[in-house]
This record gives sequence, C-alpha cells and structure tokens, in this order.
Amino acid sequence: MLDPTQEEYERFRAARAAYRLAPLVVHDNYLINLASPDQALREKSIAAFRGEIQRAVALGADYLVTHPGSARGTSPAQAIQACAESLRQAASGLPLDGLTILIENTAGQGSAIGRTFEEVAEIIARAGSDLPVAACIDTAHCFEGGYALHTPRGLAETLRQLDSAIGLKLLRVIHANDSKTAFGSRADRHQHIGRGYIGKDGFRRIVCHPKLRSIPFICETPIDRPGDDKRNLRMMRKLAGESQKAESRKQKAVGNSE
Repeated sequence: MLDPTQEEYERFRAARAAYRLAPLVVHDNYLINLASPDQALREKSIAAFRGEIQRAVALGADYLVTHPGSARGTSPAQAIQACAESLRQAASGLPLDGLTILIENTAGQGSAIGRTFEEVAEIIARAGSDLPVAACIDTAHCFEGGYALHTPRGLAETLRQLDSAIGLKLLRVIHANDSKTAFGSRADRHQHIGRGYIGKDGFRRIVCHPKLRSIPFICETPIDRPGDDKRNLRMMRKLAGESQKAESRKQKAVGNSE
C-alpha cells in the first residue's frame, strides 16, 4: 500500500477542519505485533508502527490506537516489556506534534496481552517515560475479558478498577461495541449496539455515566448490510438521549416535591 501524497494529506486536513472533526483517532494495522518474541516479526512490526506514527502525524491526528500484541512463545511479563520497548523504538526521533499513542485493552483471546487494566497500565507506565501514551478502552473487550460493565453494579466496579489501575484521566477514547459472545468468553466478537450480551440497558448506562460523558465514543460495530454504521450511531445517540430525558424528568420531579 502506498502512502498518501502530500496533496492528499492536505486535502484530508482541510476536510477535517471544515467538518470540525475532533478528536481525530486512527487505528494501526491489526497485523502489527509489538510484543512478538520473534525478532524478525518484531522488527517488521516496529517498522510498520513507525510508519503508522508518521502517517498519523501527517494527517494531524490526535490519537493513534494500537493493540498490545501477543505473548505467544513467551510470558506475559516479557511480552509487556517487549511491547513498551517496541513503542519507544518505533517513535524514537520522530516529531509527534501532539499525537498521543493509545493502548487498547483486549478480550484476552489466545495469548493476547492487555486483557486486564493492570497490563494496559504497565505498558503505559513503561513506555510513558519517553512518549505520550494513554488508554483506549473497548466495551466488548472489557465484557469478554471479565469486566461486568453490563450491570449497574458491574459498571461501577469496572470504573473503580479502571481508575485504580490506569486512572480515568488517561482514558481518552472508548470503542463502543456490543458482544456476540458471552461474559468472560475471551472471544473477540463485536456485535451491533443493543443486540449483543451487553444490551441496550447496558449501553444506556455506559454512554451516560457521569465519569464517561466527556470521553469520545467510537463505534467499531459490524457492517452486515449497507447503513449498519449509521444505524449503530443512531442507536448510541438514541440511548444517550433517552437517559438524559429520564434524568431531566427526575430532576424536575425532585424540584416539584421540594
């Protein structure tokens, strides 16, 4: 794949300004494995991620999201160390111009690292001394990885653990995805909003939680037929609107009773 031309970068930045798109979030290639114990694969991944950084900067992106990688053939601790070191090597000497790298949590499928908030936090801590690093949290990955954010009590506990391990101040983006697989399955399978195991009520609580309202949500849901992306976005907005209306009615009721 050829890199965009300078003219294409400029057109993109102009279009972004015209549409007032903020923040601009891009995702790296899913084949990149910065934690690989295979030296040749790791070197290729570092080179590929360096290219991702350069393109993100040229686009004027605010955030570049990456998965931590796979520990296959090594221990999770060694993979976490390798991932952090690979991030530093990939960014070495590059002007980031305000770009922040976001580590995304995973469902824990196979030998993937980053299932727990603690593992994400460790990667951020190890790489963060040399470059700006924060977190991107995926709702389906949380649910599939064992965080019960689909229930009221579970969401409160998930946010408590997230704040304790990573810090909510470092949560910059949320990937909004329902799950095709059951709680704790560790199988990464995204579903349309409200049609999976997290459900409409779960997402209504998530999208309107006071600690999450100011954080950008991005749908990564399937496109099984044309228009699914727009339908998922409308569903998120509908759930947010319903929750806000209910809260407004509640506040009015309290006011009338006083």
